[in-house]
Amino acid sequence: MRLLGTVPRLAGSLLLVLAAGASALGVASAHSRPHSPGSPGAAVRPLGQIVPAPAQVHPAGAPFTLTPSARIRVAGHARDVRDVGSYLAGLLRPSTGYALPVVQDGGPGGGHDVRLALTSGDSALGAEGYRLDSGPGGVTLTARTSAGLFHGVQTLRQLLPAAVEKRTPQHGPWQVAGGTVTDVPRYAYRGAMLDVSRHFFTVAQVEKYIDELALYKINELHLHLSDDQGWRIAVNSWPRLAAYGGSTAVGGGAGGFYTKAQYAQIVGYAASRHLEVVPEIDMPSHTDAALASYAQLNCDGVAPPLYTGTEVGFSSLCVPKDVTYAFVDDVIRELAAITPGRYLHIGGDEAHSTSQADYVAFMNRAQAVVQKYGKTVMGWHQITSATPVPGAVAEYWGYDETGAAERAQVAAAAQAGTRLVLAPADRSYLDMKYDEDTRLGQDWAGTVEVDRSYGWDPGTYLADAGVPASAVLGVEAPLWTETITSSDDIEAMAFPRLPGIAELGWSPASTHDWTAYKVRLAAQGPRMAALGIDFYRSPLVDWPANS
Repeated sequence: MRLLGTVPRLAGSLLLVLAAGASALGVASAHSRPHSPGSPGAAVRPLGQIVPAPAQVHPAGAPFTLTPSARIRVAGHARDVRDVGSYLAGLLRPSTGYALPVVQDGGPGGGHDVRLALTSGDSALGAEGYRLDSGPGGVTLTARTSAGLFHGVQTLRQLLPAAVEKRTPQHGPWQVAGGTVTDVPRYAYRGAMLDVSRHFFTVAQVEKYIDELALYKINELHLHLSDDQGWRIAVNSWPRLAAYGGSTAVGGGAGGFYTKAQYAQIVGYAASRHLEVVPEIDMPSHTDAALASYAQLNCDGVAPPLYTGTEVGFSSLCVPKDVTYAFVDDVIRELAAITPGRYLHIGGDEAHSTSQADYVAFMNRAQAVVQKYGKTVMGWHQITSATPVPGAVAEYWGYDETGAAERAQVAAAAQAGTRLVLAPADRSYLDMKYDEDTRLGQDWAGTVEVDRSYGWDPGTYLADAGVPASAVLGVEAPLWTETITSSDDIEAMAFPRLPGIAELGWSPASTHDWTAYKVRLAAQGPRMAALGIDFYRSPLVDWPANS
């Protein structure tokens, strides 16, 4: 199984900051030791030393210092804005020990606070952009939407010392460099996929990953809910899918599934972090768990045994049978009803046991069902070998060995209006080994070190095949779980590559430079350590000692 736009360039002074680790304004190195509150010479993180790189940074003036008397002021009465303020307070209280009350704002003024405000005035900020203004009198985050404010909060927390991420009281001071950050995403879709089918992950484990994704402004969580090895979502009209088809995993482990209430909990938690859940039911192949659960879905009427291996492409729903489409309609109807997000992913990859004629016939009908229930069709890029419906999104997972004919097929669909999410297996698949000695993961697409994962441009990646840059909706970092069984495993493979994929999705192409990026990535080491993320210490990055 699976750089260059017209957006503003970072100020030259910022690049010097990143290269040297200290600014001309007297900002200390990221390697500086923490100081006691109020002590002179305390380290202040350079204003642009965050991941993803912001679009525009203008350092100016003295820093802001968060004090015990500080408040979080929210402008307006929208509940979602207050929720962002409460989220920020929840991040900062444990480490600072400050009360940080969330209060209604009466307008500018009331210094030394953090202020969150919505504005309808700055259309350039779009649906997810924000502006951060920092100075001795306070920090103000401004956006057109609560999503923009939330992303601004992620920038604010990265500008504070890494110790702010800890859950016990730490020494300050808690300072943010002075100046302005104005930031908007390059792409609307910035995703991470978690395969819960090969191995099952609990609601708490998924929520933990959501929190980690949010720090890097990921806004889509693609859940791979069904495969040969396990069916992970309850379907009332076909109850054996979860009860029986979800009872195992790769290697014969215990498996599991989400009740509808548990799935709703994940969806709600993701929404609170401004991530949209994209559920996937992979069809017509990758369906052994369904075929084992219901004999009538098989052409011969005989249910195969449950499958716990890792080979793919052998299973297929019975395309000619009417019951197949009753099944598809029921599953998509029930899943769409509990998914408030726009997309429903129907897989479509590696259907090696389905004839091309049957594949086309099946995908035509399955796409119509997704549209019937008000969702936008997503599928792996093999759906371009059928006829993608208007508005469909194809997820490209091809890599260096993907043939020219397949790439041309994707390009033809893109030229005809199909949008693409790029997830090249030899760049963004988080289950690929870092090197030959990596304990976990696979290497069928090669080994993928941090520089290779970062070193590509989504806007030009398929240009040689004829894909226009305008067809690229965004990027995704999938994590397949044949070898992944715990949250520690997830983190070891996702970090530090996932922040780089997030940057490719968010930041202007003009900021993409490995030499500068690896300095900012190194500065993330102490933050990831403070969060308890046991990340891979790539030898290509000069990690600080406290990482």
